[in-house]
Amino acid sequence: MMQLLYGIVLLTVMGFVAGVGLGIAAKKFEVKEDPRVAEIAKVLPGANCGLCGYPGCEAYAKAIVYKGEAMGKCVPGKKMGVEAKIREIMAKGGPTS
Repeated sequence: MMQLLYGIVLLTVMGFVAGVGLGIAAKKFEVKEDPRVAEIAKVLPGANCGLCGYPGCEAYAKAIVYKGEAMGKCVPGKKMGVEAKIREIMAKGGPTS
């Protein structure tokens, strides 16, 4: 009976230590993303149609911010004025600007 209790306590302590270690590692190695990506993704229609050449609106937003992709490639968003909204967001500048 005592061995079972020691095993349970040992596994609990090991799980707690591993959890704390993973939490610290997650904070230390966190990848920061440019906030403009989320803003542009909100402006895009969310159709994920691929007409821009990217697999979805999120990928297109990342390409605009990080690769300097053309801002007028969103076919479903042309009538909604998406390109002008994206230009406005990009004009604000990013965290490294």
